[in-house]
Amino acid sequence: MASLSFIIGIIGNVISLLVFTSPIGTFRRVVKKKSTENYKGIPYITTLLSTSLWSFYGILKPGGLLVLTVNGAGAVMQLIYVTLFLVYAPKEVKIKSMKLVAVLNVGFLGLVIALTILVFHGSFRLTFVGILCAGLTIGMYASPLSAMRTVIKTKSVEYMPFLLSFFLFLNAGAWSVYAMLVKDYFIGVPNAIGFVLGSVQLILYAIYRKKSVSMEEESSACLVKRAVEMQAFEDGGMAGGPRNHSLSKGRSLPKPSISRQYSLQKIMKTISLDLQNWQQETKDTEKGVIDHYLH
Repeated sequence: MASLSFIIGIIGNVISLLVFTSPIGTFRRVVKKKSTENYKGIPYITTLLSTSLWSFYGILKPGGLLVLTVNGAGAVMQLIYVTLFLVYAPKEVKIKSMKLVAVLNVGFLGLVIALTILVFHGSFRLTFVGILCAGLTIGMYASPLSAMRTVIKTKSVEYMPFLLSFFLFLNAGAWSVYAMLVKDYFIGVPNAIGFVLGSVQLILYAIYRKKSVSMEEESSACLVKRAVEMQAFEDGGMAGGPRNHSLSKGRSLPKPSISRQYSLQKIMKTISLDLQNWQQETKDTEKGVIDHYLH
């Protein structure tokens, strides 16, 4: 029968793989448009470094198979993402990104491996690599702090996607339990910090979610009201000045002309298109934020 730590490690592997595969949609769009648009390459380059170092840690650590497998798979995925980014990035961005890859993923990673093998011996090898890995992981989990500050300031969860926060929370929780069972502080400390930060994100989401919805509804209502008022003002101006409509007893309201009916329909159609565009921009922003959080 498999030990509890192995089962928890398998669960952690599955959750981590889900997190690693989240940018697939982004790069499907990049390949389709043959352009990286406004996406940044730094998150994928730094995550490639992180997963590579954790893979090396898994090789050094006795019984580190689960750490090696998930981070090895993650390193392969990040390498694909980085390659696609370099292929479709503009020339200037491509050159800068290639320099960064050379410095971090070749130079720094090679230096760490060389120092570990040639300079350090025994348990110091694992300690040296473990400290570097823990530092990178803490940085990854701390990256949403700016978004959390924005949520509190704006009272809106627009820039803090729920699914990302939820999966990072699960991922940190699973690896924290695994680290406790195998007594690995280099895995446990950064993931415990990530678990706390993930919990705070979910609490903030629960607090400000309803407020965000009410703000969106109020904004839509104001947009409709302003559009109708603008049309009424234009109609008054076209008639040579503001109209004085008075109602007498027993008289019904005058029927709107065909041109005014058409104008109102046009306004509502324009408002609908603006709302659709706003929703699409929000989705694109969330994708960018997701990529930034993950890496």
